[in-house]
Amino acid sequence: MIFKSDVKQSDLNGFLDNGSHVQGELRFQTSFRVDGKFDGTVVSEGDLIVGDGGEVDGDLRVGQIVVSGTARGTIRASRRVHISPTGKVFADVDTPSLIIEDGAVFEGRCSMSREAAKSAAAPGPKLVAQKIG
Repeated sequence: MIFKSDVKQSDLNGFLDNGSHVQGELRFQTSFRVDGKFDGTVVSEGDLIVGDGGEVDGDLRVGQIVVSGTARGTIRASRRVHISPTGKVFADVDTPSLIIEDGAVFEGRCSMSREAAKSAAAPGPKLVAQKIG
């Protein structure tokens, strides 16, 4: 089994393979990878990985999520949301750190609370307005 992320196979608590469809509530500690389809609630401070063919639909409350497939619903990540070039997110997102790579799709709203942003490990880029004229 080959994983396309920085999470080692030994760190995975579980794996939902392509062709599988599960509905319900998912709880895990370290990390979980979805290459199939999951509908429901995910609750964890760990890492949720949505693989290239993976689909996750529901209320996602995780530490970090990396989306290479499709995620729909609501996403609350205490650390980071990362949408890879093949990823599609159709959700309202609440996270201190949002990474959207070139080619990714994001449709929804994103909120970043000041308290959460202050606790992020690295400061974000500063936006500078330039006066023309």
